[in-house]
Amino acid sequence: MPPLILVTPCQQAAGAEFADASISLSNRYTQAINDTGGMPLVLPVTATRDQVAELVRRADGVLLTGGEDIELKHYAPATPAELAATLKDVEPERDVLELALVAEVFRQRKPLLCICRGHQMLNVALGGTLIVDIPSQLQGALMHKQIERKMELVHDVTLTADSQLAKLLRTAHPGTNSTHHQAVACVADPLRVTGTTTDGVIESMELKDPARLPFLQSVQFHPERLYDRYPHFAELFRAFVRASAGQ
Repeated sequence: MPPLILVTPCQQAAGAEFADASISLSNRYTQAINDTGGMPLVLPVTATRDQVAELVRRADGVLLTGGEDIELKHYAPATPAELAATLKDVEPERDVLELALVAEVFRQRKPLLCICRGHQMLNVALGGTLIVDIPSQLQGALMHKQIERKMELVHDVTLTADSQLAKLLRTAHPGTNSTHHQAVACVADPLRVTGTTTDGVIESMELKDPARLPFLQSVQFHPERLYDRYPHFAELFRAFVRASAGQ
């Protein structure tokens, strides 16, 4: 059987059926898992803490996906009101769920891949902080929020030569897409930075001690929107699925 990958969705106030609170997830994530040998299962946002623990136990790997902003109370509760106003469509229930999910992944030692919001959530869950709004807080920043070009390579990332990501992508300077206005600020102690853009924004991280998990890669960009046209990004998903299969 292919390894079972637990995938986190967004939560939205009104979905297609009856306009109830619903989950939302781009098919790009699950297709990337399918195409690289895994079997995706979308996590219900109504899961209890005990159910999260059981779902992680049954899963072979966990994928934290993109989405909206993380509530400030989890990493910067004293943020001035003007800066706090830059946040958009926070997902409080999802925050609580994913904080519990990351804790369980580390407790049960399961492979973990984090993308965009997932990259930020990993850092927050492990004790790090975020830049609340890049345009407001980082002078001379690149344009990182280019939603209309989400399928395109819009800037380069410089990877450390000894990083797992550089080895997987077989380049130290991959071009990537960019669709975010927040970024990692203070890096959580268990993590190390492995990739940045020219303005210093942190684009990839991995564990200082790789033995803590069978696999961990965390990226700010969206490889699920690139892998079918830029095959080296598929190697990231393949490595994650292989680790989830115990290979």
